[in-house]
Amino acid sequence: MATTRKLFVNLSVKDIARATTFFRALGFAFNPQFSSENTACMVLSEDAYVMLLEEARFRDFTSRDICDTSRHTEGLFALSASSREEVDHLVHAALLNGGSPAQKPMDHGFMYGWSFYDPDGHHWEAFWMDPAAVPPQPAEVTGTSA
Repeated sequence: MATTRKLFVNLSVKDIARATTFFRALGFAFNPQFSSENTACMVLSEDAYVMLLEEARFRDFTSRDICDTSRHTEGLFALSASSREEVDHLVHAALLNGGSPAQKPMDHGFMYGWSFYDPDGHHWEAFWMDPAAVPPQPAEVTGTSA
């Protein structure tokens, strides 16, 4: 029996208004049902979301220190794009709206990516991959039988 799960990635931010303004400028929408004065639910897809939580609210969910993203990388958050041009558009929008460069563009022919830091220092990568270069998934992964 296949189960569809929803993914909620939770990220700490210093200023919720600044964070939502930044991501709206990149074209993302927000779900007001899961947003408040110190949280914002950014919609990536029907089943994937990023919860932006101001530090005080984020601390309610962990007993560990919050990552100092000016010195450490907590993760690489990769976003697929439909084309190389969309990768460039997303990164240019990030850089024009308060983001900063992380890595130079990487072109591997069948795959192209470029990364940036958001205003809170989270590391994002936009990437495009030629669908013809993606090998078919084995039955164990797709949940089908041969």
